[in-house]
Amino acid sequence: MGGLKIKSHPNLIVGLESPDDAGVYKLDSETALIQTLDFLTPVTDSPYEFGQIAAANSLSDVYAMGGKPITVMNIVCFPSKDMDESVLTETLKGALDKIDESGATLVGGHTVDDPEFKYGLSVTGIVHPDKVLTNAAAQTGDSIILTKPVGTGIMSTAIKARIAKEENIKEAVKVMSTLNRGAVSVITQFKFKINACTDVTGFGLAGHLLEMAKGSKKNINLYTKQVPLLKNVLEFANMGMVPAGAHKNRKFFQEIIEVDKEVDRAILDLMFDPQTSGGLLISVEKSKGKAFVEKMKTSGHKAWIIGEITHDSNSGFLNII
Repeated sequence: MGGLKIKSHPNLIVGLESPDDAGVYKLDSETALIQTLDFLTPVTDSPYEFGQIAAANSLSDVYAMGGKPITVMNIVCFPSKDMDESVLTETLKGALDKIDESGATLVGGHTVDDPEFKYGLSVTGIVHPDKVLTNAAAQTGDSIILTKPVGTGIMSTAIKARIAKEENIKEAVKVMSTLNRGAVSVITQFKFKINACTDVTGFGLAGHLLEMAKGSKKNINLYTKQVPLLKNVLEFANMGMVPAGAHKNRKFFQEIIEVDKEVDRAILDLMFDPQTSGGLLISVEKSKGKAFVEKMKTSGHKAWIIGEITHDSNSGFLNII
């Protein structure tokens, strides 16, 4: 980090040395603390829905580490001279409903006057030190499972362009505001051994798979035909409703990917589409992959097998097929 000398600590399980979702600090033999924060600019015209999405997005990193959120603090940047206070009230109301759903407790926060509205949470969670999930321990032969469809970045662009239908907006809001708690519940309840886990956010699906590949030093196959998409999002991608972040993601990772010639350009854009409050990417032993997907579905959640870990790699590599 720019030549800064940052001290480590023997109790630090996950810190700045790895590009993971949150920091994890061991308190004792039974409990480790998970710490994370995130905030967003509005992604919907509804302040209430924005609050729900921002809260779900912030809470997601705790779930990605296999943990349980316990306390949260509001992070608010609000243009008090340009927006009515009711906008902030509704945003906080939406967030609080999602916080309550997670089982966490709001304990405070901080607000500053800012020209651009931003909202998010600082989240503290807990996990057993021996059950911390990271993005760096995927094993050869593992199945890769995704728990939400992709396309929220392209859909948001289509919404801003006013070409998305009401049903498209509702689906996108539902996906983004859904907590990733369900997968952790299934893992815990049915005692699935998960080798690696991360959530899909700004780097897009392919970008976060590459983070897993690099951290685990593995080669990963991503099967695009098995990736779930938001309804009509491929149509919008073909119309050019692709955010600049998708192109930046692909350019950033281009040296460590190989794209099959049969993969359509719009599909490739969707693989690198930046996601807001995306699903979890879970690496699990192949023999348990289908069982995990079925347990997710019978528990009222969604999951799809979208890829596999094929072999060791010196630095991590992704084949997009």
